[in-house]
Amino acid sequence: MKVLIRAARESDVPAILEINNHEILYSTVNYDFDPKTLDWQLDWFNQKMKTGFPVLVAETEGKVLGFATYGTFRAKPGYRFTVEHSVYLSTEARGKGIGKLLMIDLIQIAKSAGYHTMIGGVDGSNAHSYRFHEKLGFREVARFKETARKFDTWLDLIFMQLMLEET
Repeated sequence: MKVLIRAARESDVPAILEINNHEILYSTVNYDFDPKTLDWQLDWFNQKMKTGFPVLVAETEGKVLGFATYGTFRAKPGYRFTVEHSVYLSTEARGKGIGKLLMIDLIQIAKSAGYHTMIGGVDGSNAHSYRFHEKLGFREVARFKETARKFDTWLDLIFMQLMLEET
């Protein structure tokens, strides 16, 4: 399967919405409860474009299999060299190296943009995501116990960090 990693277009937003809503409804990868609407996802996409934050998609044979993006870590100006990323894959795309391809490009974009560090929030029960981030060079820097609740379960949030430039 040949996978193309490219900048997302507005026409990709319905596929991004489908992937996002699946995670909202069926996993603890995303701590939202209610599915998003197409209008909401379009607004999200347009805000990313307006602020200059990338949205990448993985595509094969014209089908979007996943997306990755980053954005503001915290709103205060002192955090302006830090970004927080998200990467989501459709169920059929998992375990095929597609997330890695998305993240390699996303990390390179962040480096080229002059960011110093990238943060990922990983659900404490998601060992696969934890190992995925470790393989990309991310390291656990914080573990917050029972900071979220979904599906009647308390969830731990792990912050993983990748330094983007040599210090």
